[in-house]
Amino acid sequence: MLALKLTLVPLFLLFVSMSGKLWGPPVAGWLAGLPVVAGPILFLLVIDRGAAFGARAATLSLYAILASESFNFAYAWACRTRPWWLALAAGLCAWLAAACVLSRLPVSWHWALAVALIATCFGQTFLPRSTAIAPAAKLTRKDLASRMAAGAALTLIVTALSGRLGPAWSGLLAVFPLLGSILAVSSHRAHGAPFVIVLLRGMVLGRFGFAAFCLTLALGLDHQPAPLVFIEASIITMLVQTASARLARVKRTQPAARANLRTETATPE
Repeated sequence: MLALKLTLVPLFLLFVSMSGKLWGPPVAGWLAGLPVVAGPILFLLVIDRGAAFGARAATLSLYAILASESFNFAYAWACRTRPWWLALAAGLCAWLAAACVLSRLPVSWHWALAVALIATCFGQTFLPRSTAIAPAAKLTRKDLASRMAAGAALTLIVTALSGRLGPAWSGLLAVFPLLGSILAVSSHRAHGAPFVIVLLRGMVLGRFGFAAFCLTLALGLDHQPAPLVFIEASIITMLVQTASARLARVKRTQPAARANLRTETATPE
């Protein structure tokens, strides 16, 4: 069990970090929105505390999309005019305030799904926009090691304190913006605010798949074996993510297509 806690989340973090280096901030943000941290933590909570505990934690993780979007919103707007450490403080304060409110809400997947969808749509609409293109982020072995160590530490803390925290805060902390904050700060320092905004907007797309993952767990853990539910949730997540990525590509190409059409119409034969 300890080996799983020390390797599962860090390996996911390594994969996302390398993806950002290879394919840039939109892809890194899209992958960071996936349950690469919360998924393994929820799986370990189910093993440690049982399916009922895991289902409640998954419901709170679904709620916690609002807290994650609060972090992204505060960081994205603050980083435009403030240094990284002030933007990080603003993001973490926004996350904590949202998490405190969410911890008091009824544990209902209906409410959680509504809150998650509203938060995701809000992020898509009101996050600042940027078309910045920066070179792939430079990652040293020290950077990768620190990210993996932070992931292992969060996993150990949440799973070790789950008995005292209860399913509500266990679920909320499983969605703590660990990867988002690391990627945002490192990108901010290396490439500036426009690059960070592209990254954070990419994360919003990942929320749809994350919501599908948590909803599947919340509904399925009380009725099916846990391994089967996690497999189903992973498959559904990838299907939703693929659909969201295609929709995003269509939206990006539409303005260019309309511009080309206007140009062709204005050109005399």
